Amino acid sequence: MVVTAELRVAYLVNQYPKTSHSFIRREILALEAEGVAVERFTIRAVAEPLVDQEDQEERTRTTVILDCGWLPLAMAVFAACLLSPVRFGRSLKIVTAMARRSDRGLLRVFAWLCEACWLRRRLRRIGVQHVHAHFGTNSASVAMFVEVLGGPAWSFTAHGTETFEDPQAVSIDIKLQRASFAIAISEWGRAQLLKWAPLDRHDRVHVVRCGVDDSFLTEPATPVPSAARMVCVSRISPEKGIDVLCDAIRILHREGRDFEVALVGDGDGRDRVVQDLEQDGAAHRLLMLGWGDGHVVRRELHAARALVLPSRGEGLPVVLMEAMALQRPAVATDVGAVSELVQDGVTGWLVPSGDAEALAAGMRAALTARPEQLTVMGQHGRRFIEERHDVRREARLLKSLFAGRAADGSSVTSSRQQ
Repeated sequence: MVVTAELRVAYLVNQYPKTSHSFIRREILALEAEGVAVERFTIRAVAEPLVDQEDQEERTRTTVILDCGWLPLAMAVFAACLLSPVRFGRSLKIVTAMARRSDRGLLRVFAWLCEACWLRRRLRRIGVQHVHAHFGTNSASVAMFVEVLGGPAWSFTAHGTETFEDPQAVSIDIKLQRASFAIAISEWGRAQLLKWAPLDRHDRVHVVRCGVDDSFLTEPATPVPSAARMVCVSRISPEKGIDVLCDAIRILHREGRDFEVALVGDGDGRDRVVQDLEQDGAAHRLLMLGWGDGHVVRRELHAARALVLPSRGEGLPVVLMEAMALQRPAVATDVGAVSELVQDGVTGWLVPSGDAEALAAGMRAALTARPEQLTVMGQHGRRFIEERHDVRREARLLKSLFAGRAADGSSVTSSRQQ
């Protein structure tokens, strides 16, 4: 395969950088270490505070499309309509087809086309050869319209609930038909995409896993603490199952157990969580830390016997990889691709989603396990992450995919075949 002297790609995300998107940042930095020039674009600015310095630095490198203002957007649409009427008309047909399926309405889908008109002109000026969108929703729609309007080839990474809960509403079949290739972050995710991909496109659906970097993979193991302490790293929102975690905490509290769960994260439901636990006298069992940067997450993982994740829906949580890389087992619900990381009794405890009794049982096992048992489980987890979730190896695979499409569709090998 012939690779150009400099491969220049654009990364497009609906909102970037975000605290929960550290995996995208790691992926971009790993690609740049491989010699790929990466231009960062986000559709809209992130409203939440960025507590991590690395995210703050990423924000300075990222172009916000909607910050350009309505006049440049309108001029870009007018130019696309005037200079490429056939392509623009083709785009309008796709807009109509997508709007029929989506609850976003015609105007919202048309707005994605407008954003694509502006982005296509910008990408042409800076010489981008390929556009890659993270998530199969808005950002993938904009990247697709860029290509339909005559811009560079594109691809997308689908992660989990945002795409797979209602694939028709996000027109995942249309995107799979038009993308140069699609990426899933797990075997489970690939199986979900294949349900909607035409048979002649199955070989263009690849697995490229999210990964951790050397800061995790080379860190020496720390002893399992004797304190009965666990950590949960999560937004406080219904899909994350924090209410189930609170129910499990009540169960363990009523048993008279002395323990603590540190929650790194925040959300609109924070006050409700505190009030509910206070009613049962168990509020002191949950330590609310709010949003924390990578150093806080690492500190709390070191201080915990295990990670607990009570989610109702996930793709493949990156914090699971981080915990396992730091040799901490996990108590996690069996949703999405979690079972590809958490092997029950080997690297953690796998429990049914939404079952507070089962979650409490897993937490009880982690809280009462001998340190030697937790150490062995942590060692198994670390080896697993080293073998399958090294961001450098996954970045090399991504580079080969990008370069292959930039060189007129040369064939590459997916991670499923390596």
